[in-house]
Amino acid sequence: MDLITRENPARVAEIVGSVPVTDPAAVDAAVRRADDAFRGWSGLPVAERVAALRRGADTVAARVEELAPLLARESGKPLADSRGEIGFAVAFLRWVCDEAPAVLAATEVDDDAGRLVVRRKPYGVVGCVTPWNAPVILAMLKLGPALAAGNTVVLKPSPLAPLTITEVAAALPAVQVIHGGAETGRALAGHPLVRKVAFTGGDAAGREIAATAGAMITPAVLELGGNDPAVFLPDFALSDADYERLVMASFATAGQVCMAAKRLYVPRARTAEFTEAYLAAAERVLVVGDPLDPGVTMGPVISAAAAARIRALVAGAAGGTATPLGRSAPGHDPASGYFVTPHLVTGLDDHAPLVAQEQFGPAVPLLAYDTEEEVLVRADAGELGLAASVWSADEERAFALAGRLGAGFVFVNTHNRTGMSLRAPFGGVKRSGYGREYGREGLLEYVQSAVVHVPAAFRPGGPGMAPGAYPGGVHDEPPRSAGTVRPPL
Repeated sequence: MDLITRENPARVAEIVGSVPVTDPAAVDAAVRRADDAFRGWSGLPVAERVAALRRGADTVAARVEELAPLLARESGKPLADSRGEIGFAVAFLRWVCDEAPAVLAATEVDDDAGRLVVRRKPYGVVGCVTPWNAPVILAMLKLGPALAAGNTVVLKPSPLAPLTITEVAAALPAVQVIHGGAETGRALAGHPLVRKVAFTGGDAAGREIAATAGAMITPAVLELGGNDPAVFLPDFALSDADYERLVMASFATAGQVCMAAKRLYVPRARTAEFTEAYLAAAERVLVVGDPLDPGVTMGPVISAAAAARIRALVAGAAGGTATPLGRSAPGHDPASGYFVTPHLVTGLDDHAPLVAQEQFGPAVPLLAYDTEEEVLVRADAGELGLAASVWSADEERAFALAGRLGAGFVFVNTHNRTGMSLRAPFGGVKRSGYGREYGREGLLEYVQSAVVHVPAAFRPGGPGMAPGAYPGGVHDEPPRSAGTVRPPL
């Protein structure tokens, strides 16, 4: 049996665990098991499904202290963040359980126009393909709504972080977990019994998943990358705590977050002031080291390839000045794993790869601007439009600019996870994907509207309608006389 073996990115000689590779035949078997289970699971009242999911949430919550070190060791995420991610996944699942009965309830209108019933029906088997950078919460954003809605799920986690989410998924009903790389993902997304696909990940893999699902006319939710700008208006007023939060908005999870602050746009007249305060904040809060060590706030990147790519971006920042940030934890050995020194890079133009591309790592450019119209154009440059932020002492001014930015989610006076809300739908525009997670919209992604309708004209005692009439009396068919020839529509 082929195995996926996962090393600790902070101590690469340490093997954290392994999972078996699911070949295409086994993918087919998993999907068929999920399809067989669909009728029973979807046939349960939503209250019973929610009760089962609550039990699953309680099971995971009771294991946070056991699971967090496993997540830290397989992903490189600091231990405190690992606890936070698992706890947040539990909180999200419980929120889904609270909201699902009302969101998924059928609606009925019975009035002078007739009787209309709209039901929310699950798709069937949902195939979920999820990434390594936040493997538990990014899977739960799909599992919770899909299962509450009555779907069954086949989940394929990333081979770079398969261990913790496999444990978490085992606590939930109606879930099959499979493992593998691109071949396994294609087999899942293209399976004829998969009725919806949900994917979070990079652009290249997203295009392949979308094409595979599209060939089967299978709808998809895609949450892809972002090159997210943080725009500081001339009146911004940041405290020391604000700067600290901003630093972590870029460097949490070693910068490997789709909605991280990836470009900092600062008024030219205030760049020196901003840079000094930013560097000081980074020195206070950015501590690089082994994720299991207390006090560490940034661990390694996920792989040797990721480390080499990010170092090359920084080294190739021609014309710019790269300033190392933060400090190392006592006794930290950078050579033990895939550690990359975090950097703030100044003096680049907008065409530099570090600016124009999503770096997805611990390096962020600071860019000066002169006018609000100029920064709007520059912030919106490129094909990605996931998230952004606007910082201002005037909330109305911030909201006005935020409404003009080409992003699916704009934070005000914060960025990244501190600006999220369970009630706020999240997703991108442009090439950053389609569909939404979180909020009511995230629940509704996993149901289809199914309608039963009788117009008033056809209820008992109703007047009926002419055979070719349009609804509502618009352009009703005129009476026909013998021999009338009607042109085709």
